[in-house]
Amino acid sequence: MADMHTKSGWTDEDAYWRTNYRSRPYASSSQRSYDYYQPGYRFGYDAADRYADKSWEDVESSLSRDWNNFEDRGSSTWEDIKGAVKDAWNRMTGKRSPTYR
Repeated sequence: MADMHTKSGWTDEDAYWRTNYRSRPYASSSQRSYDYYQPGYRFGYDAADRYADKSWEDVESSLSRDWNNFEDRGSSTWEDIKGAVKDAWNRMTGKRSPTYR
């Protein structure tokens, strides 16, 4: 699990996802570049810190609402990006889930 409390925390995570995003189910069948998913990874990374004591199930609906107001979301919808958000969340909280809905 990456250390969120260092300056290089997001830089390290960004590098990890840039290298690994294509292996994820939501990206492997997509023609979208890393730049499309990057805001989702960042959003999930930040949310894991904000909601550190909560489970994904407890915060998903709040994150969905927050995504719609997230300045850097680009043209992505929550349904398009939630797999990336959840991946970053799981990586940061140390939880793993093979299911992406």
